[in-house]
Amino acid sequence: MSTVQPTLGARFADALAAKDHEAIAAVLHPEIDFRGLTPNRTWEATDVGGVVDILLAHWFEPADVFDELVLVESDAFADREQLRFRLRGHNPDGPFVVEQQAYLSERDGRIGWMRVVCSGFRQPG
Repeated sequence: MSTVQPTLGARFADALAAKDHEAIAAVLHPEIDFRGLTPNRTWEATDVGGVVDILLAHWFEPADVFDELVLVESDAFADREQLRFRLRGHNPDGPFVVEQQAYLSERDGRIGWMRVVCSGFRQPG
């Protein structure tokens, strides 16, 4: 019986959904080339600490609680991985859903290059 290993993207989505600083850091290459786009701003980082800070201090704050990782889709695209994931959660403003689309490349077994577009917090439908 073979065991399918989760993709780098799926490992990233799981770590982010858990808000696990160490697990996020473990999947990122120390010299990551990261860029992200949220509804009102662009973000860049070139090291693990910078990416973790963007994700867990700016995009998702301590009051943002993830209740469920609703969707994770990953596919190979040329020399990149395409990733789509959706989170359901709540914060003091009420319930929300948020979705991210990303392209990433592996470097030494970790994510070395990543571009992310975020939907922003949306009301559940």
